[in-house]
Amino acid sequence: MFRKLTSHLLVLFALVAMPHELVAQEKTGSKDGFAISPGTVRIALLEPRIMVGEQSTGGMFEPNADWTEQARENLERELTKVLGSVGNEVVKLDLATVPDGESVRRYNYLFGAVAGSVMEYQFFPGNRLPTKKNDKSFEWSVGPGLRDAAALEGYDYVLMIRTKDAYGSTGRKALQIVGLLAGVGVTSGEHLGMAGLIDVKTGDLVWLNADMQMGGDPRTPEGASKRVSQLLEGFPGMAGAQK
Repeated sequence: MFRKLTSHLLVLFALVAMPHELVAQEKTGSKDGFAISPGTVRIALLEPRIMVGEQSTGGMFEPNADWTEQARENLERELTKVLGSVGNEVVKLDLATVPDGESVRRYNYLFGAVAGSVMEYQFFPGNRLPTKKNDKSFEWSVGPGLRDAAALEGYDYVLMIRTKDAYGSTGRKALQIVGLLAGVGVTSGEHLGMAGLIDVKTGDLVWLNADMQMGGDPRTPEGASKRVSQLLEGFPGMAGAQK
């Protein structure tokens, strides 16, 4: 019985185990020459995209509505507190009530795709595109359409935040043990976070902080505080930010 179970787990392991490259040294980037001083700009905060769930045995994400709601309450409470002291006015937009709300919301999804590309093809040196090898080549954009959105009139930048936490299921943890016995690593859990600042006039991504191994469990107030601190590390204009 044990031999048969082990055999099945090894087969499943072979199907789903893939070599995972850790995000290398870089986690933050900004457009060459970009800097903002306290008290000089207005920033619109879009509704953060928050997802929490389990990672199945096969590595698939299975959302959990209760966990997601807990994380949303904790993260938004912490963001409100921290963003009130960044040195510039930050206003959270209710996209359900502002003009062009749904159109603006789609840019959050686009931001996720662009930020993912930055992580894959610029932050990780092994995959870095030839055009991104220069230290001053942080040139990424979501397109110029934001400047036409009525909801963003009067704002200089848009802050977009996305987090995704997938906690390893019992099956995934068992597979991880089998992988350990087989001498091949299997990850259990995923904790992705990204925060980016976009120029409303140009659509350029001018600052990004992203990590595939974020700390802090956003389902708890203490964990959400740690997560927000990591997401906003080096935020432009904030006291102690790295330029």
